[in-house]
Amino acid sequence: MGSTTIDKHDSSRRATALALCLLFLSACGANQVIVESQFPKPALDPIPMTVGVYFSEDFKTHTFVDEPEAETERGWVVETGAAQMSLWQTILNAMFEKVVYLEEAPSTETPNTKVQSVLIPTISDLQYAIPAHTNTKVFELWLKYDIALTDHTGDSLAEWSMTAYGKTPEAFMQSNQEAVGAAAIVALRDAGANFAVNFPKVPAVSEWLQRARDGTSSREAAP
Repeated sequence: MGSTTIDKHDSSRRATALALCLLFLSACGANQVIVESQFPKPALDPIPMTVGVYFSEDFKTHTFVDEPEAETERGWVVETGAAQMSLWQTILNAMFEKVVYLEEAPSTETPNTKVQSVLIPTISDLQYAIPAHTNTKVFELWLKYDIALTDHTGDSLAEWSMTAYGKTPEAFMQSNQEAVGAAAIVALRDAGANFAVNFPKVPAVSEWLQRARDGTSSREAAP
């Protein structure tokens, strides 16, 4: 099992390319949506563990950019980074006894001995559909996450994907931008519920939780 590595140069190049693309779309009058929301803390029995969480810069500032296919169309820029952070921090703080937010992912060279494991969520895809695309009166948005659970040295414990979906009727919104933003919030809430319910059901996660509980029980029983 290998360690998690972060290519800072690649991340910098992506950030520069995104900034240039955003500048171009802004000049062309793209539809811009900044998704903002506060999420209620769910009533959960926290797992008695100290878990580290690493959010990459791409995750913190996640922005979906869709360039127009024709000159008569407007592109879309959907910024979900702030809402993503709000959602995941709310869910994780409710799910675990203690959460430590990390500045970098652990590795064999830079292990983190303050945590028992590390969660690393990544947004791998975002898709949307608006009435102009579907000839319906419903705005829809899909999110796909890739989630990694590692030990404190970055060795993989589990990896899985998770999807979320949200939709909002056009009639309730004053503009297309508001409708897409509302659909995004519904999708984020779906993501939070999906993660909270299905996290312990992922086979590799279930095995890890059982090993951790067995280790705790053994230490408590020791004279």
